[in-house]
Amino acid sequence: MKSEPKKEREMGRPKGDGARTKNRPSSSSLAASLLPTGAATVGFGGYVGSSRLDTSLPSEDTASFSDVDSEVAQHIKRLGRKDPTTKLKALASLSELFKQKNREDIVQIIPQWAFEYKRLLQDYNREVRRATHDTMTSLVSTVGRGLAPYLKSLMGPWWLSQFDPVTEVSQAARRSLQDAFPAKEKRLDALILCTEEIFIYLEENLKLKPQTMSDKAAPLDELEEMNQRVISTSQLALATLVDILFGMQLQRLGFENESYEPKNASKAREAAISSVEKIFSTHKYFLEFLKSQSPAVRSATYSVLGSFVKHMPHLFNEENMKALSTAILGAFHEKDPTCHHSMWDTVLLFCKKFPESWSVSNIQKTVLNRFWHFLRNGCYGSKQVSYPILISFLDLIPPNSIDGEQFFLSFFQNLWQGREPSNSSSADRLVFFKALKECFLWAVHNASRYTKGMDDIYPFQVGLVDSVLVNLMWHDYLLIVSSKIQGGVSLGKSCSSLEDNLLSFQEKKIEKLNAKYPLNYMQDLAKYIIEILCDISLKESTLLGNFSIVFQENCLKIIQQVDQIERPFEHVDQIVNFLVLLEQQAVQKGETWPLEFVAVPMVKKAFPSIRSLDSPVALKLLSVTISIFGPRKIVAALSVCDKGNASNYLSDGGDNGSKSGSFLPVFKDIFVPWCLNGSNHSTEAHLDLLLALLDTEFFAEQWDSIITYATRQDRQYDTDLESTDFDHISVLAMLMEKVRKIIRKKMSSESDHEWDSQVKHWHHRLLDSTAVSVARFGPPFHISYSRFLRAVLGGSTEDDKIFLVSRESMILIFKELLQKFVPLLSGSSFTWAKDACSLLSCSGLKDTVLKYESNVIMLELAKFALEVLEGSFYCLKEFDEEPELVPCISAAIFILEWDYRMTLQVAVDKNSVIFKDMVGDELHEHNAFCESIHAFRFKASSHFWRSLSIYSLRRLQNILIQTIRSAIVQTGTFDSEKVPSLCCQWVVEILDSFGCDHCDEQILLDNLLDESEFWPLWVNPSLIDGSRSATLKIEAAPTDIQISSHRVFVAFVDKLISNLGIGRVIAGLVSRFTSSSLEAQHQVVLSHSYSRGWLAAEILCTWKWRGGSALGSFLPLLSEFAKNGVSSESLLDSIVNILLDGALVHGASDEIFLNVWSASADEIECIQDPFLRALVSLLLVLVIEYNIWAENKSIVLFNHLVDRLFVGNMVNRNCLRILPYVMNVIIQPLWYKGTIYDKVNEDVQPDSYNENRVQVVISDWLQRALALPPLVSMIPGQDYEEWIQVIISCYPMDAKGGTGALKTAFERDLADSEKTLLVNLFRKQRTDGNLLAAGNQSPFVQLTLSQLMSVSVSYCWKELNEDDWEFVLSLVRRWTESAVVVIEEIAENVDEIVIKSSDILEMVIQKLDEVVTMHDHSLMNIARNSLYTFSLFTGLIEGHFEEEPERLCFLKTEKWINLKDHIRESVLRLFFATGVAEAIANSCCQEASSIVASSRHAHPHFWELVASSVISSPPHVKNLAVESMEIWELSKGAISSLFAILFSSTSISVLQFAAYLTLSTEPISQLSITKVSTAGGLVEDSTAGQEFDQSRRVDSSSEEMVHLREEISYLIEKSPSKVLEMDLVARDRVNLFISWALFLSHLQSIPSTSPTKQMLIQCIQDSANSKVLDCLFQHIPFKLGSTHSLKKKDVVHPTEVSQAATAAKRAITTGSVVFAVESLWPVRTETMAALAGAIYGLMIRALPAYVRDWFTSLRDKSTSAAIESFTKTYCSPPLLADELSQIKKASVADENFSVSVSKSACEVVATYKKEETGMDLVISLPVSYPLRPVDVDCTRSLGISDQKQRKWLMSMIAFVRSQNGALAEAI
Repeated sequence: MKSEPKKEREMGRPKGDGARTKNRPSSSSLAASLLPTGAATVGFGGYVGSSRLDTSLPSEDTASFSDVDSEVAQHIKRLGRKDPTTKLKALASLSELFKQKNREDIVQIIPQWAFEYKRLLQDYNREVRRATHDTMTSLVSTVGRGLAPYLKSLMGPWWLSQFDPVTEVSQAARRSLQDAFPAKEKRLDALILCTEEIFIYLEENLKLKPQTMSDKAAPLDELEEMNQRVISTSQLALATLVDILFGMQLQRLGFENESYEPKNASKAREAAISSVEKIFSTHKYFLEFLKSQSPAVRSATYSVLGSFVKHMPHLFNEENMKALSTAILGAFHEKDPTCHHSMWDTVLLFCKKFPESWSVSNIQKTVLNRFWHFLRNGCYGSKQVSYPILISFLDLIPPNSIDGEQFFLSFFQNLWQGREPSNSSSADRLVFFKALKECFLWAVHNASRYTKGMDDIYPFQVGLVDSVLVNLMWHDYLLIVSSKIQGGVSLGKSCSSLEDNLLSFQEKKIEKLNAKYPLNYMQDLAKYIIEILCDISLKESTLLGNFSIVFQENCLKIIQQVDQIERPFEHVDQIVNFLVLLEQQAVQKGETWPLEFVAVPMVKKAFPSIRSLDSPVALKLLSVTISIFGPRKIVAALSVCDKGNASNYLSDGGDNGSKSGSFLPVFKDIFVPWCLNGSNHSTEAHLDLLLALLDTEFFAEQWDSIITYATRQDRQYDTDLESTDFDHISVLAMLMEKVRKIIRKKMSSESDHEWDSQVKHWHHRLLDSTAVSVARFGPPFHISYSRFLRAVLGGSTEDDKIFLVSRESMILIFKELLQKFVPLLSGSSFTWAKDACSLLSCSGLKDTVLKYESNVIMLELAKFALEVLEGSFYCLKEFDEEPELVPCISAAIFILEWDYRMTLQVAVDKNSVIFKDMVGDELHEHNAFCESIHAFRFKASSHFWRSLSIYSLRRLQNILIQTIRSAIVQTGTFDSEKVPSLCCQWVVEILDSFGCDHCDEQILLDNLLDESEFWPLWVNPSLIDGSRSATLKIEAAPTDIQISSHRVFVAFVDKLISNLGIGRVIAGLVSRFTSSSLEAQHQVVLSHSYSRGWLAAEILCTWKWRGGSALGSFLPLLSEFAKNGVSSESLLDSIVNILLDGALVHGASDEIFLNVWSASADEIECIQDPFLRALVSLLLVLVIEYNIWAENKSIVLFNHLVDRLFVGNMVNRNCLRILPYVMNVIIQPLWYKGTIYDKVNEDVQPDSYNENRVQVVISDWLQRALALPPLVSMIPGQDYEEWIQVIISCYPMDAKGGTGALKTAFERDLADSEKTLLVNLFRKQRTDGNLLAAGNQSPFVQLTLSQLMSVSVSYCWKELNEDDWEFVLSLVRRWTESAVVVIEEIAENVDEIVIKSSDILEMVIQKLDEVVTMHDHSLMNIARNSLYTFSLFTGLIEGHFEEEPERLCFLKTEKWINLKDHIRESVLRLFFATGVAEAIANSCCQEASSIVASSRHAHPHFWELVASSVISSPPHVKNLAVESMEIWELSKGAISSLFAILFSSTSISVLQFAAYLTLSTEPISQLSITKVSTAGGLVEDSTAGQEFDQSRRVDSSSEEMVHLREEISYLIEKSPSKVLEMDLVARDRVNLFISWALFLSHLQSIPSTSPTKQMLIQCIQDSANSKVLDCLFQHIPFKLGSTHSLKKKDVVHPTEVSQAATAAKRAITTGSVVFAVESLWPVRTETMAALAGAIYGLMIRALPAYVRDWFTSLRDKSTSAAIESFTKTYCSPPLLADELSQIKKASVADENFSVSVSKSACEVVATYKKEETGMDLVISLPVSYPLRPVDVDCTRSLGISDQKQRKWLMSMIAFVRSQNGALAEAI
């Protein structure tokens, strides 16, 4: 069997090797079979431990062995296997068996188990050892007392296992022991009982070598690891057993607090002594174990030696003392930190027990040198263990064995070098400093141990302080290097030597250490220095003098060498930090020594140098010292020093008056002039010093002297502060900033009242007057001016309320700032910004005339004001009650920022004041200021504006709203579409910034939309009885300026509605709840006091504006609100009423009602009256598009119109003229039943009265129309045409025509009487020879007649007779042919301009534009109506409408069929004519082609009806149309015209589909793809005749070559590479896909036997670019693995993938892509994905080899895998089913050949038999066919040689795999 892999090792190493020998069975059943029944199971070789079992067992034992259960024996035998897995399984089985068996059965196997137990405990695999103890637990739980006879043989390994290094194993061993002996006493008794056996077992283990650890082949490293584990655990077991026996420390057995003395303990101790002596001697004092490479062994050795030292000191005698002392005391070379704990325990015990051992060995060499290395290396990583023990170690070292001075010098130096300041952890650092402190203080306090007499103690202590505290610790803290650090200072010298050292130190420069220590290290170092000094001050205070001298000299030297040190501030910062810590740890606790020994001596010595050098770092040191120890104490010391007074400056007694008498003069005469003497590099330090000297008792006098001097109001100056006093203002600014910091620091610990009073203490009248003076300064401004004002004002943040000047002064300052903003606005490029200056009126400024002419001065003023305001903005909140100040300043900020943003958006006047003569730096400065004001405006907190009083907020809003209204109109002259959007943003920002509630918001909008001279133009808002209404504006026609301004304002309102919504701007919605309510966003009501129906009417009447329109932007929002809004009904009623009133007033004087269906957007555009146009568009949205209005609303409007139609007996002509437009919309919900209107409004009960009223009214109108003369004889001004239009509007139809329109009319179910009236009205138009007259009447008459004709056919076709139909079709033919004449004339003109003209391109374009543009659209509208009627006719006679077909039998005769074909031929001529015109224009340029294509968009409905007729035309009619193109000698033919429409850039989608369908069906499909070359020449494609003639020659000769037409050849052959980089809906990409769809459809239509098909396939293989497949899969984002983890029904793909998959399946199944092309337009990513999927499906069906070649060439594995997955999942299944189905259905002509199909295996078996030969071929189709090749195999052959068979097979494989087409054809 193969060897199993190694399991995991302990602690990351493999747990064992499972290799077996081949002759060893691995099966447990096989092992059981090899085991004789009743045979005893013992260890291999008969060994237990290291002793062989006695083979002469008593007969009783033999009998017991034979009774061992065979199952247990089998598992015990398996324990001898090497494989750890087998052992674990066997142990698990034994554990279960031990639980199940009874006690007597288990006791019998204990001897066998004991042997295996001992061996398993030494196993390499930790899991085996743990499982062994678990099994032992099961055994002892079962046998109980039955274990006693075998306890002594088990206790040795059992005890050893308690110390297994793996915690899980030792815990399991402990559990098994506790289960065996639950009582603590019993466990100890068992241990005492087996003491001798345990020692024997441990001794045997200590003798083990790696080679004797196992009788099986095992890796040497495993054996060594096992041996080390046994040795270490044996020593630990030995040490612990000795501790228990002699010290009764029973922690490991649970005897922590027991004083139990078991019996036989003394005997056990004797046995232990005897055994230990033997072991100690045998193993040479364990010294060899100390040399082991295993840290565990060495650690255990230290433990056992420590145990011996503690309990058996007699073992250490003269014979072994030297060797043991050298080994133990010299143990500091131990580098493994895991050994250090036991090492230290042994060393300390040994030193304490045998102090004389220090004299035995070479101390310096074997102990101290190793100890110094140990310390120098950071205790080799055991800092947490070793450092706390050092002081105990020092205490145990015999003083007479060392030289105290040299020892401590070396000790502290080596200890210091091992500190690792940059790399040590926080815990290591703290334990180091604690040990250093303890050891140093111990050495200082125990100096007498190491000196000869009392006189030598103090020098010894001084030497310690100097060498350790000063040279090591203090100098390290100061980051300086001293020569004393390297060589040290000799201990025991006199104090004079220290002075000599300091003298030499002064002569050296202070240098920075290379090392950069962490901040925490420096903090801890200073902390412990102070702790040492505090301790010394309590016991040896005289020693502080030495540190004091060094501290003074260091500080003085740093101050004196400040210019020579690289970074002097670092050294000073260290001293400052030291003083701060000194304050925290000593001064605050009341200790006086810091002042006496540190502060005062240092200041006295350094002050002259500080004053003379004037260094910032020195001043900082002095300031900190004063702030810590108090100004009066330090100044008193300086005064004593200066005056030579020898009095005690530390005394706090005496008269306060005398103190103040000396303190204040010194402060005023010395410190104030010194600290306020101008601005320089040390000014800030001077000010810090000055503020540190302020004393609470003398604060008022001190502050007065400071301000008086700083403001130049002292006796030395007679003039006020001037604008040129930069230095003094700068000093004042810095001083005030520092005062603010002081106050802010006190604020955190004091109440509001306390710190408010503190702030007032700092006020001063001179400070107020100075601040106001600075605010009044003019340019040029120094940076210190704004800095000073910001410092005294405060207010940089909302919580900054520290004001250092009076309230009155602050008001004056802010008024001055406002005055500085106004000039910049007055020089703006925008009139609205200039006008805003008059709105920014503030008390005291109204009479101020701004006379600044220089733009630089204006900019400087504004910049200064902004700088001040940026740092004091929130001060304004304090003056909220001021009527003008806060609103005006706030408004100035907004308007300045708006002016900047407007400047960025529109083209400003460069001749304005602000830009005049502004070039270079000036313009840059202006832009920088504008960016600053912009940033400041958006940085200001919205909470500030919202917290203003209601008066201030309303005043601010009014200013801003008036400014915005002015900006909207006045900036409209710049002709920028961005102005309305920008102004809308301003309004939104106002609402957001001010936090307006709903009512405030509506008030603000009312002010914004208030009337003006240009707004509104159509409707005036009015307020009647508290409710809002509207009145029509009937005034003179507005001027162009008014119209322009009005449209700009409407554009602004449109943007506002887009941002805020209809509900807030138009409906005036107000929440029922407060803004904090969670339901506010859902619960709103319509507030009639804020409703603005007039505004909606105004917008709709405006119709179009810059950047928007009523149809494009406003109506969609209004309709969405009407659908989802709350209480929108009254608003809509209001809007409709306003518009209806306006339409009735204006009428529709020149309007022509055009349609018999709902008006389109283009047709609504034709309505000139603004009110009527707005009304119709709104009704279309409410009634037709979104079905918002139900029948009840429509009937109300209908009744209203009927009531307004007559005024007495007179017809209201205005109402009559608008009536058709309104009725065309509202008639649908009034009449249609069972349609969408009823379904949506099914809860509304029908009103029979209203329904009857509508029918009665319409019947009355019909009778009125019948009473009028026919249209052909109408008299102008008699309302003839208006009444006919009303009748037509009452019978709307489906715009698509055909069967759909007939069904729509049928659903209305007119009454017979009404039908009769309508038919009679139509027949009246054809009486008296009116047919001829109808064709010669005015376009309006013909248009009305065409509409009436469509209505009559649609609603009354059953009532029409043959004469009626003849009249109808005659009109249709006449009007259609008239349109043909016009379109063909256009085509001829285009041909003449493009082909025959020699004009330049620009002239050609201009002429084309003139030719194709129709100025009179009536002819096309009439033709459109005639085609609509024709679509109804074809829908009836072609059987698509089956209602009473017998009525139409006469229309199916040859006469009518020929007439129908003639009309269809005319329609096809229209189709080809427009296409050929575009094709000809395209030969000129793309722009020319676009002009022709765009002209069709003027009549889209007409061309849609043309396309519908083309699609339904039969082939013979298309043939006639193509033949007619032959006669027409134009430069392009029919096929070119179709391709021009198909690939048109601005075509109509249904026209494009009609072109595709025509090109892809017979007979034109033969001409659409290819052209044939003969004898090396190509057939020219210039005329339709040549194109049509080609169809007769496609298959005429095999010598002819097939080429693709130019229209598609470029797309198929070259364009795919470019298309790959295009957008997914790019025009070229669409054209590429359509070209391939055409080609594949044509290829599918050609018979497989046709040579043309093979030629086409060859053409594709030779020239087509296969990257088209890459393009296809750009639309199919299929990801690999998306279906692997889910069931097929659970897979969710992107929409594109699902649509592509569905289309691919359908294309494969049907062999067509027409469905995908039909749904392509309008082009979207989804429709393109469907087309791509369909093309791919048809391509793998028609060109499988071509696709396979492409797939094979793919290099990206992930891409190819995804494509294969898509194909295999969606395409291959239907394709395989189709292929196998074709093969199965195929008929085989050869009787010797047969084919069978296996659909389940996807295999085809072809069998060929002839006479004596035969062959079976198996063709296997892969699951991802055709991407993977078909496999062909010959399973049987007869009578065919192998060579010929291989040749045939290779040929067949190549043939089948290269087959493009169905496999059935290949087979």
